[in-house]
Amino acid sequence: MRQPRFYAKAKKPVADKENGMGKTAFMFPGQGAQYVGMGKDFYDTMPECKEVFEKASDIAGFDMKRICFEENEEINITEYTQAAMLTVCAAILAAMEKQQFPWADVNAGLSLGEYGALLASKVLCFEDAVALVRKRGIYMQEAVPQGLGGMAAVLGLDYPVIEDILGQVTDGLVQIANYNCPGQIVISGEIGAVEKAGELLKEAGAKRVVPLKVSGPFHSEMLKPAGEKLEKELEKTELHPLKVPYIANVTAQEVTDTDNIKELLKLQVSSSVRWQQSVEKMISMGVDTFIEIGPGKTLTGFMKKIDRTKKVMNIATVEDFEKVKAELFQ
Repeated sequence: MRQPRFYAKAKKPVADKENGMGKTAFMFPGQGAQYVGMGKDFYDTMPECKEVFEKASDIAGFDMKRICFEENEEINITEYTQAAMLTVCAAILAAMEKQQFPWADVNAGLSLGEYGALLASKVLCFEDAVALVRKRGIYMQEAVPQGLGGMAAVLGLDYPVIEDILGQVTDGLVQIANYNCPGQIVISGEIGAVEKAGELLKEAGAKRVVPLKVSGPFHSEMLKPAGEKLEKELEKTELHPLKVPYIANVTAQEVTDTDNIKELLKLQVSSSVRWQQSVEKMISMGVDTFIEIGPGKTLTGFMKKIDRTKKVMNIATVEDFEKVKAELFQ
């Protein structure tokens, strides 16, 4: 039986309860945070990270280095992006394991990032995780013909107001895709319904409604066929007991066993990502330090709007890695 990779060797979690410190969460970004060059410094300087990229290429069936490091169009195409993003997160986790970073008390990830959280919680082995997100990306890409669906970011309105207004759109499907943070909500659905909702939201006081350059209406009911296809892949995948709990996107609740994880991952494809609520749940659990692991600083930015009093660090580069290491091992 294959065991999950990246099992932390540290003997205690980040939080030091005896000294009165709070808890720490690892959080993993979703699609949209990718950029050319992501992970290259880890690949170039750490053999364990190089190994991750090489294995990912074999599993995904394409040159992961080319997608991540060289100028190309595929990096922004869902079926490639998702596996590439996960690979970078996994490489950073491998570096953290090698240098015996302490593990978190809880993990969470936004959309695709939930698979990074499952890696960090030791539920999935790396090989299975890459294979799953590769299929997930393909299924999401193929679920809705180009031009039928869309997404838009709504800035400056509270989500209860947005929920009420979306309920007034009766001609076509539109729903909240992402509860990112106060003042930033993403809507998704049929293109006409998204446009109509945008008009109503601006009338209601939204500062801006920004159409997103995406290839489909992600996290809407239009993606249910993708979730059903993914379910068949999940049925063949072995889940291991959680070493660390994680917060599920669909429920924004703590998951401590594997009983419902496959169902949650199936539903996640076509359900709202409750990121703000997930962070608020972790704060209610006593988390006061959040470490974003992966490309970019998207979740770090969200944290500043959700609760500015919490400590936030991020690891996207080797330089970041060394800074966080110095902080944790001081």
